[in-house]
Amino acid sequence: MIRDDIKAALITAMKGGDKAGTATLRLVQSSLKNRDIEARAPQSREGKAPDDDNVLVVEVLQKMIKQRRESIEMYVKGGRQELADAESAEIAVIEQFLPTQLDEAQTAAAIEAIKSELGASGMKDMGRVMAELKARHASEIDMSKASAAVKAALA
Repeated sequence: MIRDDIKAALITAMKGGDKAGTATLRLVQSSLKNRDIEARAPQSREGKAPDDDNVLVVEVLQKMIKQRRESIEMYVKGGRQELADAESAEIAVIEQFLPTQLDEAQTAAAIEAIKSELGASGMKDMGRVMAELKARHASEIDMSKASAAVKAALA
């Protein structure tokens, strides 16, 4: 499981004296714990399979990366390159726990396969295509970028 990999990496970073890596991994664990608390509120998590947990972890990691990319943009515009570099270092630490992402050609092939299976022909089918794409490839595709690709495929 991804959680176990994160925990092991945190221990290694602490033993190795990697302060930046340790801090980033602690942030990751904190975000995961917050997400667990949110998910636990109305229902129990005990019946969930490990695959469900990995999907949840990937969602949290992708959200953290997105936040850091937005911060980098703002830091660069504000002339604070050292802060942008720190955010980039955090992204590098977080990305090592994400499954490999599909490239543009693989993403386009997945979209075309789903489009033909569902018989999608126009923009009115975008919601159905996006839902199926997320169900099948949520951990392998950046859904914000996939939205533009689906829109282009259906146009």
